[in-house]
Amino acid sequence: MTTSDTIQARFELLLARLLTASQERYGARLVSLAVFGSVGRGTPRIDSDVDLLIVADELPRGRLPRVAEFRDVEIAMAFALAQARASGLTADLSPVIKTPAEVLQGSLLFLDMVEDARLLYDRANFMRQALSSFKARLDRLGARRIWRGNAWIWDLKPDYKPGEVFEL
Repeated sequence: MTTSDTIQARFELLLARLLTASQERYGARLVSLAVFGSVGRGTPRIDSDVDLLIVADELPRGRLPRVAEFRDVEIAMAFALAQARASGLTADLSPVIKTPAEVLQGSLLFLDMVEDARLLYDRANFMRQALSSFKARLDRLGARRIWRGNAWIWDLKPDYKPGEVFEL
């Protein structure tokens, strides 16, 4: 097994536990759980964070109450994260928590998710459909994802003319 395979296998263990912990915390309110970034792409490094999007019904208003609610997931993940650290990973959880209505409003966060999100849970294909719709809007604009240096950038409207207004 290569080093990248070993790293990926360690992250797979974390993701399995993350799914269980999220389902236990959010229960029937959980709509979607997606990982993105290097872990979602399947190219994590030992120092990669686990970037995740949690979509749930009936969330408290505001970022801080949502993070406080997510704390139960972090507590449930503590042992798995400690094991990961003992094996050389320095992974932390980096959650974004949204309601379905907020997802449907769109977000620049979804730019890279249309290409790299990995859906661990997706009730009624909610997030798959939301990302597909967002991708269709990008396609209509002619948007292109370009590798520049060591990161992806987006040219959202290659034929943009000064003063033109467009929406994602």
